[in-house]
Amino acid sequence: MEHRVLVSVIVPCYNIETYLERCVDSIRRQTCRELEILLVDDGSTDATGALCDRFAALDERIRVFHKENGGSSSARNLGIDNARGQWLGFVDSDDWIEPEMYESLLRTAEERGTRIVQASRDEIGENGEKYPDVCPPPEQLTVCPARDFLRELLLHRGDCSFCTKLVKRELFEGRRFPEGKLNEDFFLLVNMLPEAGEVCILPRQMYHVFYRSGSNTRKKDPEDFSRVFLDIVDNADFVEGLVGRKYPELRTEAVRFALYQRLDYLLHIPVSRMTEADDFYVRVKKYLKSHVKDTLTNPYLTAKNRVYLLLLTMAPKTVRQLHARKMKAQKKNPDASC
Repeated sequence: MEHRVLVSVIVPCYNIETYLERCVDSIRRQTCRELEILLVDDGSTDATGALCDRFAALDERIRVFHKENGGSSSARNLGIDNARGQWLGFVDSDDWIEPEMYESLLRTAEERGTRIVQASRDEIGENGEKYPDVCPPPEQLTVCPARDFLRELLLHRGDCSFCTKLVKRELFEGRRFPEGKLNEDFFLLVNMLPEAGEVCILPRQMYHVFYRSGSNTRKKDPEDFSRVFLDIVDNADFVEGLVGRKYPELRTEAVRFALYQRLDYLLHIPVSRMTEADDFYVRVKKYLKSHVKDTLTNPYLTAKNRVYLLLLTMAPKTVRQLHARKMKAQKKNPDASC
């Protein structure tokens, strides 16, 4: 039976049979009834696809799409293309949400005329322990102009995840998640912020991020190097250009962001890849050398950031080797002082 759809919730699903039911049940229990759920099976090789079909048989609001594996962005984009709602939300298939989340977000968006509304989130471990907040929630409902929200992102204090947000469908016109990339939420959100105008943030932690072993950035082999460390540098370059065009007053914050992302890259790249044959690595080194003054004077870098950046500018390979040994020693003896 057809029903009126205001909110489309898109869930990319890949080999997630253990946790999918908790996720889907939390969306089915939403107090916002004018809602549809799009489960996109991204070429799963376990029972995930069959579970999606079973859920659809139980609830007429659920639609299932099966596709070849293409990654989370590809699955999300398929969901966007098929969504019927005026508002779009996204939930990762191992996370879960509070029953009132979408009703609260929708009501706030309609009352304020805001096109991006955000719930606060918390992070839960496999044993049920709550981790320290990555993005501390505001004390009260907060309206953040696009410029200020971007500034928070550049200072690593904002939440770029689309999973905590309800977004007006029109903001996706001509925009999609970049496929084959990681850190894709940051790229798309920064791209649409100027048009959105503002982000309204609710204080209650209604989205629960589930941290489990085996994610893209939790590799144990020292030679493994997630492409996320390349993409965060590319995104830093993108946002530095955007700031130059639209928010020149944020130049200091944008350069700090670019330096910090390169620091993250250099502290994770395997030493074996730190060669002149690696064009990306060479470009990172050149940027650091051309921004030594910014490294010394940027007020948003910590003293530790500055020391690492300057040392990596002068002797990147040696510093990376020493840092790797330090991290290895700390893993063996986590109680040892730094």
